[in-house]
Amino acid sequence: MTKFDSTFRNEVNITQPYIQGETEDEVRRKYHLDKVVKLGSNENPYAPYYHSKNAMIRSISTLNRYPEDDFVNLKQLLADENDLKPENVALGSGAGNIIETISKMFINEGDEVLIAKQSYRLYREVSKLMGGKVIEIPLTDDYQFDLEEFQHKITDKTKLIWICNPNNPTGTVTDASKLEAFMDQVPDDVWVIVDEAYAQFANHLSLANFVRYIGRKRVMVVRTFSKFYGLAGARLGYVLADPEAIQAYDTVTEPFNTNRTAIAGAAAAIQFDQAQIEGTRKKILGDREGLIESLGLLGFSVAPSQTNFVFAKLPDGAPNATTIADALMKQGVIIRDCTPWGYPDHIRVTVGTHKELEFFLSKLTAVLSNL
Repeated sequence: MTKFDSTFRNEVNITQPYIQGETEDEVRRKYHLDKVVKLGSNENPYAPYYHSKNAMIRSISTLNRYPEDDFVNLKQLLADENDLKPENVALGSGAGNIIETISKMFINEGDEVLIAKQSYRLYREVSKLMGGKVIEIPLTDDYQFDLEEFQHKITDKTKLIWICNPNNPTGTVTDASKLEAFMDQVPDDVWVIVDEAYAQFANHLSLANFVRYIGRKRVMVVRTFSKFYGLAGARLGYVLADPEAIQAYDTVTEPFNTNRTAIAGAAAAIQFDQAQIEGTRKKILGDREGLIESLGLLGFSVAPSQTNFVFAKLPDGAPNATTIADALMKQGVIIRDCTPWGYPDHIRVTVGTHKELEFFLSKLTAVLSNL
C-alpha cells in the first residue's frame, strides 16, 4: 500500500482504499474475451425500471438548476413510506457517502467503534480515518453477529456500533429478537448505525425493525437505491433518524449531496414502478434459490441468503477462492473472492439473469473439473 508523506493526515496511512470488483471492460480487454458476465458487485440486472428511466431522461433538461424541490419531494415520499416525517430523512450520494458522513459526525480521535470482522469493509476504514479505535468482532459460525460479544466489548469509550443487516458478504440476517434485545441494552450514549442496503430482498418477517427505535434510541438506518431499485450508477442513498441527527448530518454533508437525475429516478420508481419492481424481486429470489440448489449439487455449502447474492463455501478438495475466482475470470465470469474478509474458501456470487447464471454454472463446472 502507498505510504503518504507527513503533509497528509496521519490516519490516511492506516486506511485501506475500497477495492471494487473488476469491470466487464477490464476483463474483456485483459483476457481478449467476447463475452463477460459480471456477478461480483451485487447489481440489479433488470433495472432501471420504465418510469424511473424516463424520469431520469426528462430531468436532463433541468440540470442547470440545483435540485431544491427535488430533495423536498423525495424526502416526503420516503417519510410516508416509513411512517415518519420529512425531518427524519436525509439523502446522500449512495450508502458509501452516507457512511462516510456519519463517521465525520460522530467519531473523535480515540473513540471506540465496534464492527463485525466479516462485514462491509468501509465501516472500518472511515472509522479509522477519523481516528477511531476499531474493535472487530468475528461473526458466529452460522454467520450471525455475535451480539453477546458486542455487548461485552461496549465500554465508556464506545461511541458507535456498525451493523449490516442483511450482512455483506455473507447475505445472512441476524435473528430479529436477538438484535432487538441487544438494542434495548445498548447504553443511551452509544449510536447504532444500521446498514440495510439489501433489506428489500429479505423476508421482512425475519428482519429486526430498527425504524421503531428512532426517537427512542440513538439509531440511524441507512438504505440505498443501488440494489433493489437498480440505480447503482446514479449514486443515491438515504438515512432515517431523529431530527437532531438529521440536522447534524445535513450540517456535515455538502450542500445538494446528490443530483437531480438520481432523485428523479428514485421518486418515479417509488411512485410508479412498484409492480415491475415486485416482479423483478420474485424473479431474483427464484433464481437465487435455483443458484443455491445448483451450487449444492456441485458440493458447495451455501449460507441462507436474504439478499441478491449468495455466499458459498467451496467443495472439499477444491482450490482456494482466489484460484477459483481467477480461473473464472479468464473464462469471462466475474465473481467475488471472499479472502479479504477472512474467508479464503468462500466466494460471493450476484444473482444475475437466468442466462448469466447458466453461463456462470457451466464455466464453474468446467473450472472445478480442470483444477
